[in-house]
Amino acid sequence: MAININAYHDVLSQLKPYHAKLVAVSKTKPVEDIEAYYATGQRIFGENYVQELVEKQAVLPADIEWHFIGHLQSNKVKYLAPFVHTVHAVDSLKLLQEINKQAAKNQRVINCLLQVHIAAEETKFGMDEQELQQLLTAWNSHQQDFAHVRIAGLMGMATNTDNETQVRQEFHQLHQLFGSVKTTFFNTQDYFRELSIGMSADYTIALEEGSTMVRIGSLLFGERNYNK
Repeated sequence: MAININAYHDVLSQLKPYHAKLVAVSKTKPVEDIEAYYATGQRIFGENYVQELVEKQAVLPADIEWHFIGHLQSNKVKYLAPFVHTVHAVDSLKLLQEINKQAAKNQRVINCLLQVHIAAEETKFGMDEQELQQLLTAWNSHQQDFAHVRIAGLMGMATNTDNETQVRQEFHQLHQLFGSVKTTFFNTQDYFRELSIGMSADYTIALEEGSTMVRIGSLLFGERNYNK
């Protein structure tokens, strides 16, 4: 077991002044590791793979708040809809519509974060500002058709680089966009408040740039094992 309880408490102490939440990213990690963090009081866990999350959810405590943080294909939403709390990476109107449809079937409301592409790498998913505006305009015009999703904020991933100035600039840019979206589309809705930025390597910068939710895996669970 590669979990690091000391690192966990250190992260929590750094989040506290910012009132930010910790999503413990448990992808590829065994149920026993999640149970160990659950025993310390951690309740929010993030997964990237649909099948893996479904299997873990079935055997772990019912009060865990599951966040799906990976790229989600529309045809797999139905597997998560009965229980997922938040989907972090909504990058199209089509996906938002499908989440709403499947949530309705389960008589639930699912929190959604809209993923914005802020990194220099083309490989990362997410919408540019124009696509984000188009999605929000369509949603705003037909809010009655989206009763089972709650757009709770924005999410982004910075460039994977040692250049802290670049990372800070990307987070800062997204925080400014968050403020603009809040003013334009959610001025009276207090549920639009999450800015999901920051991972193991850059979460301290993200906190300084307005993060309300950090997604931390390797610091807590050790390096990932993809050869399961």
